[in-house]
Amino acid sequence: MGRLGLVALWSLSICLCLFANSASAQLKQNYYANICPDVEKIVRNAVQKKFQQTFVAVPATLRLFFHDCFVRGCDASVLIASTSSNKAEKDHPDNLSLAGDGFDTVIKAKAAVDAVPKCQNKVSCADILALATRDVINLAGGPSYPVELGRLDGLSSTAASVNGKLPQPSFNLNQLNAMFAANGLNQADMVALSAAHTVGFSHCGKFANRIHNFSRSNTVDPTLSKNYASQLQSMCPKNVDPRIAVNMDPNTPRKFDNMYFKNLQSGHGLFTSDQVLFTDSRSRPTVNAWARNSAAFNQAFITAMTKLGRVGVKTGKNGNIRRDCAVFN
Repeated sequence: MGRLGLVALWSLSICLCLFANSASAQLKQNYYANICPDVEKIVRNAVQKKFQQTFVAVPATLRLFFHDCFVRGCDASVLIASTSSNKAEKDHPDNLSLAGDGFDTVIKAKAAVDAVPKCQNKVSCADILALATRDVINLAGGPSYPVELGRLDGLSSTAASVNGKLPQPSFNLNQLNAMFAANGLNQADMVALSAAHTVGFSHCGKFANRIHNFSRSNTVDPTLSKNYASQLQSMCPKNVDPRIAVNMDPNTPRKFDNMYFKNLQSGHGLFTSDQVLFTDSRSRPTVNAWARNSAAFNQAFITAMTKLGRVGVKTGKNGNIRRDCAVFN
């Protein structure tokens, strides 16, 4: 074979390799159909048992998925436990408030999957987390939706990698939009995903500045309803333990619904980053639309969750399937 032929063959092999990598990076529904055909049912049953034990499994698992995807992509790196030689993601200050029930939900679902011989060590922790997140949302009254699968588990997890990757309670709309755009999500996706605050709780320390010393003037954030501010002050008085928690949705805290948007309309957004979605004229129309129409919100949330689940997916040599979700193989 001449030199030109060798070059052509080499070029073709490069193209095929690139195509293979591209193809492997494509998530798809029913990815495990021939590997572990009952994986979704197995995960659902395990999640349902956890849900029956504690409602905290819902917000805890949902937050876990979000915190995982926004740091290194959806690769279960947030599940890794720290060691003497490595401080992992979960021990970064921004992740210390992640409730243990979220981790336990994934651990129990992983154990249930691996208890089936055909499925043992065949399903990634990242995919189990994605499925469990869909299931807790649905169990709390939210929509069900098809989950794209095929993620591998990441090979790295460091606390330092979390720096500047997660939205803060004090963010304004520009900051929120920029951080979500960095992950391929637009403003509508951001507003929809923010509605995850319709379930769960927050610690007093995350919003104390809004009810006690706003702008260092010893006043209350004027975007808060006066009645709501008074309620928060009674639950979180000055100098209270900052770890004391209150419901993020004061009306339907145990139901995944569009009440979040109605709360914003009445000045009941717990964080600055919540209330700004209504006070800023650029996002207010979306808040108003979804406060009126829960079906439209549900569809937007499904779209946003699907896009979120595609962020930073690991394939090929960039990942593997962990035998233990908390430990690298």
